Amino acid sequence: MKSIALVAHDGKKPELLTWVKQHSDFFHGKILYATGTTGQLIEQALQQQVNCLTSGPLGGDQQIGALIAEQKIDWLVFFWDPLSSQPHDPDVKALIRLAVVWNIPVACNQATADFIIHSSLLQTDYQRAVPDFSAYLQRLRKP
Repeated sequence: MKSIALVAHDGKKPELLTWVKQHSDFFHGKILYATGTTGQLIEQALQQQVNCLTSGPLGGDQQIGALIAEQKIDWLVFFWDPLSSQPHDPDVKALIRLAVVWNIPVACNQATADFIIHSSLLQTDYQRAVPDFSAYLQRLRKP
């Protein structure tokens, strides 16, 4: 896991920042991507470069989704707030969908993030299965 996308809704930013600080050694040397303010806060907390994208409601979620589809993201950490309505909820769902389609680990809360960060698979050269879209494309071409 070399490139990680970090995203948090406003109500979850403090929780994500606390978690990131607790695991600062893990993030050292990783390529980090984040949306808007979250990225700036993580950059300050870790004293490490973060590739800051647009804020989520302005397209940042979609930018991360594109990076996932380009296979440039190995892990998505998205502390989303299920108790608050989000104006960009369709973008959030699309982002999670892309992470599942491209078979990358997704942590939507601290417990899952902790399980992943402490997984023995992080010590191996884990090769995730990438979808084979050739059969799907062939079906589309048939009249």
